[in-house]
Amino acid sequence: MKRLALFLFATLALGLAACGGDDDGGLTKVTVMLDWTPNTHHSGIYLAKEKGWYRDAGLDVTIVEPAAGGVEAVVAAGKADFGVSIQEAVIPARAEGVPIVSIAAIKQHNDSSLIALKGEGITRPKDLAGKTYGGFGGALETALIRQLVKCDGGDPEKVKFVEVGNIDYLAGMEANQFDFVWVFEGWDAIRYNQVENKPVSSIKFTDYLNCIPDWYTPLLITSEKMLKDHPDTVRKFLEATTRGYDEAIKNPDAAAAALLKGAPELDEKLVKLSQAYHTTKYMDSGRRWGLQDANIWVNFEKFLRDAKLTDKQVDVSKAYTNDYLPKP
Repeated sequence: MKRLALFLFATLALGLAACGGDDDGGLTKVTVMLDWTPNTHHSGIYLAKEKGWYRDAGLDVTIVEPAAGGVEAVVAAGKADFGVSIQEAVIPARAEGVPIVSIAAIKQHNDSSLIALKGEGITRPKDLAGKTYGGFGGALETALIRQLVKCDGGDPEKVKFVEVGNIDYLAGMEANQFDFVWVFEGWDAIRYNQVENKPVSSIKFTDYLNCIPDWYTPLLITSEKMLKDHPDTVRKFLEATTRGYDEAIKNPDAAAAALLKGAPELDEKLVKLSQAYHTTKYMDSGRRWGLQDANIWVNFEKFLRDAKLTDKQVDVSKAYTNDYLPKP
């Protein structure tokens, strides 16, 4: 699972029904668009669907993969009722007036990491000086990596950046096309280390929160219109989804099985290892699943603005809400 979303060139978005339709059983039809091909970030959704918890809530949920226009644009246009997104997409979208709102954090902390082959000797950010990063060429990638290197006492100007897009990162590193990449620790790092037996070292973003902000990636979004016109549907969706992720924490085997049933093309060993990893990542101890904190939104919005990744301040109080999550 590469760090940035792969937009599949499909026509799904054009034919998706808006919320409010009923199927023959009297259920409200809703569509959830993923940010990526199915993976363990999504397993709580698949588990809730497999267990029939959406139907119990009166919902007929269809899960689709991302369309060419991107999840945010599709949800904003009402062509999908809910979507899996990332905070680094929501804030710039809000800055451009796109009416989407984050309604739940799928994980409480950013699981991103920079990985390199063990032989590169990269164990901390300052080791990246003199090395080459292979990525999508995004401004956020450059800003975060340079900040990490600078904060750790290295020279950020000595980091080289090459745009490689959606390729096999492992093959690229083994061919010396670049030295390190940005991935999710709970998927690609596990895949390389434990499934493909290609040892990699990781620099986890959460180990350097004194240098860079934490942020929610992934999260669930809907549109302002959906919140206004169908608040009960949003609450029902989040009630069943919360139940799915709560159960995934308690029973990772069931979550892995539900994901594999919904996406049988996935590697079973990887899914099971990744799902076990995520039992401690979906929710912090003592907290409810899905909660978002104001300081995370404020600090990350400021980081994007200070790094010139957005050109105006975004009112983050309108970019997210906890109001539709199930009450404790």
